[in-house]
Amino acid sequence: MQILLIHSDYIEYETKRSTPVAEKIEEQLKKGRMEEALTVFVAVEKNDEDNVDNVSKQTAEEIKKVTEQVKTKRVMLYPYAHLSSSLASPKAAIEALKKLEELLKDASFEVKRAPFGWYKSFTIKCKGHPLSELSRTIGPGDEKCGTVVKVKEEKEEIVSEALKSEAKATSYWHILTPEGELLKPEGFDFTGHDNLRKFVNYEIHKSRAVDKIPPHVELMRRLELADYEPGSDPGNLRFYPKGRLMKSLIENYVLGEVAKMGAMEVETPLMYDMNHPTLKKYLDRFPARQYSIEADKKMLFLRFAACFGQFLMNHDMTISYRNLPLRMVELTRYSFRKEQSGELVGLRRLRAFTMPDMHTLCKDMDGAVRQFNEQYNMCIDVLSNVGIDLKDYEVAIRFTRDFYEENKDFIVGLVKTVNKPVLVELWDQRFFYFVLKFEFNYVDAMDKASALSTVQIDVENAERYDIKYIDSDGKEKRPFILHCSPSGAIERCIYALLEKAHMNSEKGIVPMFPVWLSPTQVRVIPVTDKHMEYAEKVAGELNCRVDIDDREETVGKKIRDAGKEWIPYVAVVGDEEVSGGSITVTVRSESQPNKPANVKMTVAELNKKISNESSGFPFKGLPLAVRLSARPKFV
Repeated sequence: MQILLIHSDYIEYETKRSTPVAEKIEEQLKKGRMEEALTVFVAVEKNDEDNVDNVSKQTAEEIKKVTEQVKTKRVMLYPYAHLSSSLASPKAAIEALKKLEELLKDASFEVKRAPFGWYKSFTIKCKGHPLSELSRTIGPGDEKCGTVVKVKEEKEEIVSEALKSEAKATSYWHILTPEGELLKPEGFDFTGHDNLRKFVNYEIHKSRAVDKIPPHVELMRRLELADYEPGSDPGNLRFYPKGRLMKSLIENYVLGEVAKMGAMEVETPLMYDMNHPTLKKYLDRFPARQYSIEADKKMLFLRFAACFGQFLMNHDMTISYRNLPLRMVELTRYSFRKEQSGELVGLRRLRAFTMPDMHTLCKDMDGAVRQFNEQYNMCIDVLSNVGIDLKDYEVAIRFTRDFYEENKDFIVGLVKTVNKPVLVELWDQRFFYFVLKFEFNYVDAMDKASALSTVQIDVENAERYDIKYIDSDGKEKRPFILHCSPSGAIERCIYALLEKAHMNSEKGIVPMFPVWLSPTQVRVIPVTDKHMEYAEKVAGELNCRVDIDDREETVGKKIRDAGKEWIPYVAVVGDEEVSGGSITVTVRSESQPNKPANVKMTVAELNKKISNESSGFPFKGLPLAVRLSARPKFV
């Protein structure tokens, strides 16, 4: 028996006409709908005919397991012959389906079954989380072994040596305090450091997979930022105009910050030859799963970072000690990592993501340490300006024991900078290409941690890629290389902002984005049609992303809808505003739940307020039509 299980918001069907093998049904079964259900598409196969009872029982058990995972007691059984090319007889198929229905009902499930042998139209809305689409093959086996259950196997993936090393590596976990104390987690008092406790537990136990939908997934859809793309590989999302605007603004902001440090922006290919000698060695040193493809008799892989593209460029360059430190950056749209399917969820972990990737060539280790410190501080500032403050994330610093012993004061200085205890991962020997690495990790509402900013000191790749510079004595020397992503993946920044907003709302804090990032910064609401002309005048005088709610709705509903979209400033204009030449503005940052902060001001005053909050950040125009009545709905 072949089954395809879809956790669905709803499934509905309608019979159109019968086939010669259709089962006889009552009128009420010609249509059916079930909400919040596990929809099970079923194909009964020829080899099931000799053991219908056993196969049905095992299939029911598999369905029960999945219902426990997705937490539903509702099942829709839907005959679907297209799952197999070796189908059972109609009589055996109907028998198996009825048996399956009976077994599930006996187990206290609410069950509906679409009729067998009818042409039907159906509509299904899949929830889109990691456990929402599963397939199983259930076969009769033999008399000794009983029923056989198989999860569909994928082609064997290529796993890097670094991933294998990571699995074998012995990590020594500690908490390092600003006072320089290095304590084992069990000896540290986590009072007042609940987020750090969650992060430590997550890292030590490596509990990466998710078992429910995190809050940001509902928010990214409701706010029309991003959504799952059923026509692509899992972990590749679609971005709607508002989400694309936010991504673009963060991208431009990060590129602007590294440009201030002197980073030169470059662009490199998306795919590379897996058997290129230096690339093959690097693949085995990077702990990530790759997408591999075959073309022109070559095995290629999609890049998982911009490292090797920039390193190959560095190899061909003529570099003087006067050029150091030399910084290059690329905004990868996209980097690809074939993350495990159980870990893919929303914006938190993707298979295709946008990452600013900067590399710095340094003359010596002292220079690398100085650059590391400078970039560490830059990352703190970048996240803060995106809207993710130091209190919102936890710090992990990872290094070899030798590096720690030689640079203890420097590492303690990093902890003093953030002024809170950090998680330390210590290795006796170096498994990867770096000797020192930090990450800023966001801990979300599900107690899962995700790395944002990172900087690493690389001691291998200058030699591997034959990168050299000419020193003051005229001799060729190898630089040390820093890897830096000032923000981490851009998508993950949006994930963190959404999770933070959710957790703030749970504490009674009104959720919102930073004003410079808000897709709409001001919404103007005319009280009636006669105020529309003044609303357009106000909108035309505002120097920001402004729209007008001209829909045929009540003013109260328009205000509530603006609140659901987290609009920072909502300006209502009626008779009083028209006659006084002013606007009445609800200021979201000053409001409380069910208690809006309404302020009377002029357009010039609102312009100044928004300018103060957005100064120094990139700006782009409104991504949608100014009038709400002219906009399509994406979700």
